[in-house]
Amino acid sequence: VQLVESGGDSVQAGESLRLFCQASAHTYCMGWFRQAPGKEREAVASISTDGSSPYYPDPMKGRFTFVQDKMNDTLYLLMNNLKPEDTGVYYCAGASSPSCTPYDYWGQGTQVTVS
Repeated sequence: VQLVESGGDSVQAGESLRLFCQASAHTYCMGWFRQAPGKEREAVASISTDGSSPYYPDPMKGRFTFVQDKMNDTLYLLMNNLKPEDTGVYYCAGASSPSCTPYDYWGQGTQVTVS
């Protein structure tokens, strides 16, 4: 299974971005992670396979949300009110097991820069 992220860009603080993750085959759950230079990778958001139970760590609550685009049958991560500390490479991940643990599949990442 291959995952390909898209939607990363350079934006000003306060602006928004939509991140997409295209999978070549079915995966269970979806997780988004990010890694800033010199920092460890951290979780950004996750959602269960059926689209229920989204999870956002505290720094992302109220700003990041999964959006289901029914017209295009696409689920994307909407990031609002971006801050400079949101800068990093964003990776999407999927699992091969219904338990959604661990994440077996990872994309190559998309760069988000907030200034």
